[in-house]
Amino acid sequence: MQSRKKILQEKHYKTIVVSDVHLGTKNSGARQLVRFLKKNSCDTLILNGDIIDGWRLKRSGKWQKKHSRFFRLIINLLDQKKTRIIYIRGNHDDFLDQFIPFTSGKFSIVKDYILESGSMRYYVCHGDIFDLFTSRLGFVAKLGDTVYTFLLWLNRRINRYRIHKGKPYYSFSQAVKHKVKSAVSFISNFENEMCRIARYNMCHGIICGHIHQPANKMIDHIHYMNSGDWVESMTALTEDYQGNWEVYYYIESMPDLSNVVFPEN
Repeated sequence: MQSRKKILQEKHYKTIVVSDVHLGTKNSGARQLVRFLKKNSCDTLILNGDIIDGWRLKRSGKWQKKHSRFFRLIINLLDQKKTRIIYIRGNHDDFLDQFIPFTSGKFSIVKDYILESGSMRYYVCHGDIFDLFTSRLGFVAKLGDTVYTFLLWLNRRINRYRIHKGKPYYSFSQAVKHKVKSAVSFISNFENEMCRIARYNMCHGIICGHIHQPANKMIDHIHYMNSGDWVESMTALTEDYQGNWEVYYYIESMPDLSNVVFPEN
């Protein structure tokens, strides 16, 4: 497992990538993301899909003040003209299809993007178009989203009991992902497919989101990176001016920082 870090001081990066914020849902970590972006600035901010959860807003979702604060921060960044912002459409914010491609000043909405990082080329996409269940069986995908929402609901209740008993926070939904063979197989297949697409686009690496599994690793000579999510893992990808990438874990959002229990891969 990669090391986890607290945010202790302000830092400026060349690039920050975040995805899967799911604004409009109860589980969105919008408040933590705003804190992160206020402390960590960048030349280019890539919003890699599922920033707004249009699926949930159509059903039982609710827009909250913390969700609006995120967009106020984005507007402030654009007003300052110091940050280029690239919004890549995901499956939960597929309503953006009617606007793509769109560019105004330093703000763009696109389906995918080629990022130059030193001598490296990265294909940046949300990842949903390569998900068979999302791209061909939309009903099944939305059913899976309902199950995941139930796991997050169950996660909150289990941890209320654990905290009451003096036990550390435990990510039940992550444990299910790591223990269910079909889920493990899906993640592995997803990663391999992403790498194949990177090769097809003549890129050295791939940057995606979608499956809520942060990663930074080499797969068959392709640099695979996943920005994770701002629902559970609270992660971002960061690039410095030497072209070094890392997964940044915002662990201040966890209920118990000293004894957090994470399931092993």
